[in-house]
Amino acid sequence: MEQTKKVISEVFNEIADGIISGSFGKRVKIGLTTFGSEHGVDEMIKAAALAKSKYGDFDIVLIGPKVEGDFEIVEVSDAEEGHKKMVELLDNKVIDGCVTQHFDFPIGVSTVGKVTTPGLGKEMIIATTTGTTATHRVEGMIKNTINGIAVAKACGIKDPKIGILNVDGARGVERALKELQSRGYKFSFSESLRADGGSVMRGNDLLAGTPDVMVCDSLTGNLLVKIFASFTTGGNYETTGYGYGPGIGEGYDKIINIVSRASGAPLICEALKYCALSAKNKLLQLADVEYKNANAAGLKEIIGKILEKEKPAAAVEEVKIPPKKVVTYGIPGIDILELEDACKSLWKEGIYSESGMGCTGPIVLVAEDEADKAINALKKNGFK
Repeated sequence: MEQTKKVISEVFNEIADGIISGSFGKRVKIGLTTFGSEHGVDEMIKAAALAKSKYGDFDIVLIGPKVEGDFEIVEVSDAEEGHKKMVELLDNKVIDGCVTQHFDFPIGVSTVGKVTTPGLGKEMIIATTTGTTATHRVEGMIKNTINGIAVAKACGIKDPKIGILNVDGARGVERALKELQSRGYKFSFSESLRADGGSVMRGNDLLAGTPDVMVCDSLTGNLLVKIFASFTTGGNYETTGYGYGPGIGEGYDKIINIVSRASGAPLICEALKYCALSAKNKLLQLADVEYKNANAAGLKEIIGKILEKEKPAAAVEEVKIPPKKVVTYGIPGIDILELEDACKSLWKEGIYSESGMGCTGPIVLVAEDEADKAINALKKNGFK
């Protein structure tokens, strides 16, 4: 009987909250660790108060020292105890997600951030921003794509457009994703706003927010989030964006959103909302579905081929360079990490080639009359 009364009471409370906030359904409960900020505990309390007044459709639990204010507080004595308590509260389903300044994610998990781009004021997801999805760069960026797609769908983007930032490994990632796509994993590429287009994005696309999801390595993503968040303040106080975002990886079971120790109340407010949205829209289940679909399309096999290709040979193969020719035809789309091997593969075919740098990145230079033969050879050897 008492349990029935409790359930009825909770239902009426949810209805009352829905009438006040305009949002019906079960409210999620989001933790916020208040130790660890470079701006002090008061800045964290300010962020929580801002989120409560601005949104009001989720509950906030402060994990830190006792403070004044109308918040549920779980008292801890320092940041280390706060992190232990955070994990305990998540494991026991007391909170649905948590925002914190630092967390040691396991290998295979990295955070998916979100920024507001200055060109058009557009939101753009950056996959990923901290953590290590994989120790191999290209493998990590392929999985970062899947993580970014899951987060985009949790944010309400049904068919997120994917762009690959033009960093080392981008062309290898593009090839792998196109193969994954051809084998049945459904997603859409974005198109660069530059005249030559393509799914590999330039710096201009960062500023404009061309794709819904910008795929990169986590070190580059970390740098981007910091720049976008504090470019108007000189760097010591982050004001705009949503932080480094939730940690995502195959089979990971907690929603933990990261913000910087330099993040200010306006950004942390949005990070709390981002965390609440991830929890409410069942991000972890969405990630499970994306990995299931990608694995069904041969994700592990595609990654396995990339890793096998890069295993060191038993001995360095001597390749004879063909007679020198005038090379004026540039073949783009070769990753800088593979440029030397691509040239050697053409030498084996008797095609003279040199490496170069075009306006969109690395190129292989060949003679005009051998262009078609060279392109076909590069395709045959997996470089395009």
